Amino acid sequence: MLKGIYSAVSAMIASANKQALNVHNTANLDTPGFKEVFTTMQEFEKTDVYPNAANNGNGSSESIGQLGLGVMTTETRSKFSDGALQATNHPFDFALQGDGFFRIRTASGERFTRDGRFIRDANENLITVDGNSVLDSNGNPIQIPDGEISVDSTGAVSINGELTLELGIAEFARPETQLEKDEGNLFKALETPTQATSNSTVHQGYLEMSNVSLVDLLISTKTYEAAQKMVQNQDELLGKTINSLGRLA
Repeated sequence: MLKGIYSAVSAMIASANKQALNVHNTANLDTPGFKEVFTTMQEFEKTDVYPNAANNGNGSSESIGQLGLGVMTTETRSKFSDGALQATNHPFDFALQGDGFFRIRTASGERFTRDGRFIRDANENLITVDGNSVLDSNGNPIQIPDGEISVDSTGAVSINGELTLELGIAEFARPETQLEKDEGNLFKALETPTQATSNSTVHQGYLEMSNVSLVDLLISTKTYEAAQKMVQNQDELLGKTINSLGRLA
């Protein structure tokens, strides 16, 4: 019976860990390019059950089955599905759909993001909302002079109708294993990226919104409530058993 309580409590702890991630995801529901952070549950190693505890493990009794000892959460990961597009009609807002990520230069080196809220500063540099440089296809910081800017679906940038440069876009076919979450809305590459746009589409005047699922948030909440109820049931059952044994004594 105590093992039942341990199992239920482990489910509560695992669900609480998922709830902590839900708080983070909820706080970023309206953050462009944000990728939902999640974890999954897996069982602890099961133990063999023997009909005679005295013979447990000495080979004189065969196991009648296995008993689970509860669950735990796995490492935190990001979900890289596309978010919905939202029109802004701002010439320096860009959304990506597909495998691509914008190349960004930070103080810690090159990073990657789906947050396309870019700004042209007083020196005509194209920067992120955090002040990091947006890079072109050659890995150089982008400068945008005055004029009418137009960006096509491949990321080619034209100023007053003249092709000037290409947005730096790196594609990751397996972002779950090729990228590691970094500070803010950035990711760090675990493999050397290359400029590629064959599986990416750029949308000027749009932002890709968060891909956080409200359904996932609700399911996690219900899982915690179910685990909590299980602990209460196990505790009540244990109390009744103790009272019954006390009367028999």
